[in-house]
Amino acid sequence: MLFNSFHFIFFFIVVTTLYFALPHKFRWFLLLVSSCYFYMAFIPVYILILGFTIVVDYFAGIWLENTEGGRKKYFLIASLIANIGVLAVFKYYNFLNDNLSAILNSFGYHNTIPYLSILLPIGLSFHTFQAMSYTIEVYRGHQKAERNFGIYALYVMFYPQLVAGPIERPQNLLHQFYDKHTFEYERVVDGLKQMLWGLFKKIVIADRLSIYVTAVYNNQENHTGATLLVATFFFTFQVYCDFSGYSDVAIGAAKVMGIKLIDNFRRPFLAQSVSELWQRWHISLTSWFKDYLYIPLGGNRVKRWRWYLNISIVFLLSGLWHGAAWTYVLFGAIQCILLITPLVFKKVWNFFPNTTLAKTYPTFYQVINILLAFSLFSFSLFVFRALSINDAYEIFLKFLHLKGPIYIGELSTFLYGIFFIVFLIIIEIQEEYTIFNFSFFRNQYSLVRHFSYAFVVILILLFGVFDGGQFIYFQF
Repeated sequence: MLFNSFHFIFFFIVVTTLYFALPHKFRWFLLLVSSCYFYMAFIPVYILILGFTIVVDYFAGIWLENTEGGRKKYFLIASLIANIGVLAVFKYYNFLNDNLSAILNSFGYHNTIPYLSILLPIGLSFHTFQAMSYTIEVYRGHQKAERNFGIYALYVMFYPQLVAGPIERPQNLLHQFYDKHTFEYERVVDGLKQMLWGLFKKIVIADRLSIYVTAVYNNQENHTGATLLVATFFFTFQVYCDFSGYSDVAIGAAKVMGIKLIDNFRRPFLAQSVSELWQRWHISLTSWFKDYLYIPLGGNRVKRWRWYLNISIVFLLSGLWHGAAWTYVLFGAIQCILLITPLVFKKVWNFFPNTTLAKTYPTFYQVINILLAFSLFSFSLFVFRALSINDAYEIFLKFLHLKGPIYIGELSTFLYGIFFIVFLIIIEIQEEYTIFNFSFFRNQYSLVRHFSYAFVVILILLFGVFDGGQFIYFQF
């Protein structure tokens, strides 16, 4: 079930109404049943896969809590193998098999291992990582094992963030299903506003930009480097508005019911370095890798070469997390370069903040840093969007020779895309720096607030793309 569908609007109204109408003790059951229905609206049979991991991790949590010594680690390993095994089979099996075939063919051998004709379950990487965080936290003693099977199942399946995050931790989410949440007008309105803004970013900005991006990238051989550069710039905002839009709807829907999810984006394109950008982008995944991989590897508390290796491991795996393709691995490798280069050339990098120009014009220097960080990240996304490594290579070669006319496509779509990108940037700058002591959604005058809501709804109705476009991160 897509957030940007009338099916979801009806579903949300019914579930939320019943949630507040039912006594507190029955609400978790309503949410669990609703979440099952929400997930089964995609491919019903795949709920069995979700059920398998839920059962495994539920009992693993109890065994971990009741076990001491070396056996405790074995229960954790068994749980992680079960989760990663499901992910490996459905997401990476055919990818690994393809690469094995290529290696064997180069030596004149034939790969006899069969391929699997299976579809990737929606959001598998998200709820797998959320399930793993539960067993790891129980193992570390930071979380008590959940005895109520239904509540634990709801922790994994909670419908707002089930298929594309945020990836929650048990310490934040589990106890909230036991808390009684009353209907609070201001909180409900805040949640609905966040949902509305998320739908605006998805339907008006992301889906409109995708028309141009898809037309160019799916036929990259017919377009110039200049056109591909524009498409890459558009794609940067498309993927941001698509994913952060989903997160806004998820966080807002949960907030309406009184359940607080962690923020997943914090205006990443206003970061002053690529490192800071990643601290603001997909925060739940970045923090997951930091807490469960980067820090256990030693983080930055090791020798310098090992520190660089730790960063590389995290971002190469993060790239692979996004999809079973070498383009995603290459994207992760590029992020490694962008993050490690300032560390290797630290003395040179730190020279600029101490220059007279930077100290005399700090705002100007800040803007330059923001533009540089955005440009580097945006440019790296051509690999993420390319259909194959060969396509990525051809696109890169065209970038080296930015000549030829720029493809416009449908003029209105092109111009609307630029207009709404500028509109978004202005809104986010205002939120980040509060340059003007004025806001629309949070204005003290109710007339201004209600006009703002109506204005956004009108923009959605006039300029939205209502083709039921799937969210980009559903495929991960």
